[in-house]
Amino acid sequence: MKAALPVLALLVATALPASALAGPVEAVQPWSRPAAAGTTGAGYLTLVNHGKADALVGVETPLAQKVEMHASSMTGGVMRMAAEPQVPLPAGGAVAFAPGGRHLMLIGLKRGLHAGDHLPATLRFASGAQLKVDFIVGTGAAEPMDHMHMSGPH
Repeated sequence: MKAALPVLALLVATALPASALAGPVEAVQPWSRPAAAGTTGAGYLTLVNHGKADALVGVETPLAQKVEMHASSMTGGVMRMAAEPQVPLPAGGAVAFAPGGRHLMLIGLKRGLHAGDHLPATLRFASGAQLKVDFIVGTGAAEPMDHMHMSGPH
């Protein structure tokens, strides 16, 4: 029986989808709202860090001229937004990018984003890891979980 365990483990590991083997950082429910070409869109997701402390240091997509990480906050009844050069990911923690808070600004959209579209992106981390994420364009975070397409470090 002990001899069969390594073979069984190998069979199970090769049968799992790439998203299950994404490394220590997992992207949960990546989505974006519809937006017109030439405008700015927004990306939302939750990053769950199953490993050591790291930081999100950049995001790229072929569908926007650039992507910036922003944090929104309410001060004195006024909503303020500030760019963040990096977003810390604590070991064993999670960071949410959600409407009204931290979000990804998709600046200079090269084409319109319509409900059901896919927006591919690459998340870059301070550790050197990269995570390919497929944002689904929709109206909110209640988008179906089966749209979580991602792959591991490259």
